[in-house]
Amino acid sequence: MLLICFMVIILVPLWNVIISSLSSGRALAEGGFIFWSKEFSLENYRAVFNDSTIGQSFVVSVAKTFLGVITHVFFCAMIGYGLSKRYIRGRKLYVAMGVITMFFSGGMIPTYLLIKSLGLLNSFWVYIIPALFSYYDVVILMNFFRNVPDSLEESAKIDGAGDWHIFLKIFIPLSMPAMATIALFNGVGQWNDFMTTKLYITDQALYPLQMKLYEIIVQSQTQSMQNIGGSVVIETTTKGVQLATIVITTLPIVAMYPILQRYFISGMMLGAVKE
Repeated sequence: MLLICFMVIILVPLWNVIISSLSSGRALAEGGFIFWSKEFSLENYRAVFNDSTIGQSFVVSVAKTFLGVITHVFFCAMIGYGLSKRYIRGRKLYVAMGVITMFFSGGMIPTYLLIKSLGLLNSFWVYIIPALFSYYDVVILMNFFRNVPDSLEESAKIDGAGDWHIFLKIFIPLSMPAMATIALFNGVGQWNDFMTTKLYITDQALYPLQMKLYEIIVQSQTQSMQNIGGSVVIETTTKGVQLATIVITTLPIVAMYPILQRYFISGMMLGAVKE
């Protein structure tokens, strides 16, 4: 019963957002909670997709999310594999440096100056290179790699395998649940990332979907203010466009979740249970 109540608390607001995004501006202007629209309309979605550059922004979002997740997971896995070996010289120093970065950051202005000195302003790689490393994800993978039996690595070395072969052929396949969990977390972060574009990108050809939808919302607010006091029939409202953008930006992540769900649950359990 408690589970049903919890499910209702989650699903009812989601249903309200979807139905409201499919309602006309007139129905939304009446206000109140909408469980079923009095006047269905696709004008909110039409207002979003009328922008001719929305397709290009979608491609940028997909490219930076896909490439960012692949490189982030692989880079963190390499560092986590190295730090999981207790015989690595200077390992305690590297671990301490990583822990410090979890609590202290350089700040916005030093980070901007660093990005500028690296020549990453107005570059697609500003979405990828600064997001390669996360010590939090390294710790998860490092703890997972420690649970892999040493006998597997020792037997591979007896057969003549090197470190790269052991990492790619043994540790990577065995760590798929943990890597899928990190991929899901990082993928959601990459897809929803807005501040990177706001701070470092002025070239509109590199705008991801989040930034483009932000511009569409601002344009709809301007048009609404121009219509105030006039006799113009309002087909869309700012609220309607905002709700449509929420549905559009959330749908790809929701579609990916069932695919990664079984790895996600396994990864969380492996990270939580210690024997």
